[in-house]
Amino acid sequence: MASLSPPKRQNYGSERRGRKSGGGSGAGEVKRRQLTKVLFNVSMQNSLWPVQVMISPENTAGELMKAAIDIYGKEKRLPVLGSTDPAFYELHYSQFNFESLNPEEKLEKLGGSRNFYVCAKSGSARQT
Repeated sequence: MASLSPPKRQNYGSERRGRKSGGGSGAGEVKRRQLTKVLFNVSMQNSLWPVQVMISPENTAGELMKAAIDIYGKEKRLPVLGSTDPAFYELHYSQFNFESLNPEEKLEKLGGSRNFYVCAKSGSARQT
């Protein structure tokens, strides 16, 4: 007569994932997986939809802002930017945050936020 117990669960690849290959004293140690790239959403001032930027968390906030401005221009989004020079813009956590982020700050140090806002610096070329 057949057993009515549920089948055993299979964890396919669980032995390989996160383990060092090869023998030696390191067998059984778990290797941490590093994120190579992360998806960030960057909203541009007066634009309806955010730009999605895939970039390494080891890059700086200035590099994220430059990449977002480049993508915005390549996709020919509206409104057209007054300038594509990142020096004319500031990166913020949101449109309601008045404090701009340091362009030299690493993205991995910004508290895990994946959403940012780019606006024109006051007194610089405004978007039209």
